[in-house]
Amino acid sequence: MRVSVYDSLVHKQSAGQKMLAVLIDPDHVDRLEESVRRCNESGVDLIFLGGSLVSTGTIAESIERIKQLTDIPVLLFPGDELQIDGRADALLLLSLISGRNPELLIGKHVVAAPYIRKSGIEAISTGYMLIDGGRVTTASYISGTVPIPADKAEIAMCTAMAGEMLGLKLIYMDAGSGANQPVNARTISSVREAVRIPIIVGGGIRSTAQAVEAWRAGADIVVVGNAIEDDNTLITDLMNALQDLQQL
Repeated sequence: MRVSVYDSLVHKQSAGQKMLAVLIDPDHVDRLEESVRRCNESGVDLIFLGGSLVSTGTIAESIERIKQLTDIPVLLFPGDELQIDGRADALLLLSLISGRNPELLIGKHVVAAPYIRKSGIEAISTGYMLIDGGRVTTASYISGTVPIPADKAEIAMCTAMAGEMLGLKLIYMDAGSGANQPVNARTISSVREAVRIPIIVGGGIRSTAQAVEAWRAGADIVVVGNAIEDDNTLITDLMNALQDLQQL
């Protein structure tokens, strides 16, 4: 019997195994093959696919190309209900619990639910939390929400706690693509102390040191995206750092 993606994540969390995910933007299909090649060579755990705004690429085309190149699980990280395709391994069904936009808390989910069910894709309910990364990002602009202030760890903690109590299976803290700084360690550790479910952290992570800080603070999965396009060795460096961290 095939193990679900979520069960696999929980198993690794229980075993104390940290993970690295690479976020691929469907608009950057010209770089897709090179990004996947680096993921294969370095042993990346997960590939996330999607974005707040997809203007030129397509989810279907991107999944098809990725699946031809790797066996790494592909999880959709959708910016809207149009970014759903049953050929992916799982869907992060995001509920923007840090904001007060009802469309992104439940509205778009109602529209998408019948299609998600029909597609047969594994839907993983995810509490999505935007954390201020020092600049207005596409995610905050498109969602029409204000991020949680970076220095208000108690707000992030209580938000994540509420999400877990509501039955969400993952917490995803995101500073947003292009953030000036990533989610800080105090915020991550405060959320880690408050919830038992796996924690994903992304946005603004451009160095090995920043990723290691997030893992040590309590992130189970660290996500890197744009930075890998600017640094050809970053994925390898991150996986090497992760292996060293696991051996401590």
